[in-house]
Amino acid sequence: QVQVVESGGGLVQAGGSLRLSCTASVLRFDGYAMGWFRQAPGKEREVVSCISWNGGITYYTDSVKGRFTISRDNAKNTLYLQMNSLKPEDTAMYYCAADEDEYACAGADFAYWGQGTQVTVSS
Repeated sequence: QVQVVESGGGLVQAGGSLRLSCTASVLRFDGYAMGWFRQAPGKEREVVSCISWNGGITYYTDSVKGRFTISRDNAKNTLYLQMNSLKPEDTAMYYCAADEDEYACAGADFAYWGQGTQVTVSS
């Protein structure tokens, strides 16, 4: 069973930064596409960013372009999301997901999900 675990959430003021991390208990981390998703209260879950197995292809939703950066370290089985210039509207539960389709991204039905880490941005 694949376990996905997020960390790094917290409370930050608008304009601040956070870095989320995600680890997956798999033998070959480079065999998985990875993604970050978020869900705010009363809203549907949305894709934030995703990255192909080797980091060669990345995707960002329009609202985070230029502020967030996704990256991965396959040697450490770890995915990151560097979030800068945070806004109150970024407040949400952030989820990490993995999929064996090495190019899975927006619109894909990711197979494995973490429990989420809360990000709260105060104004």
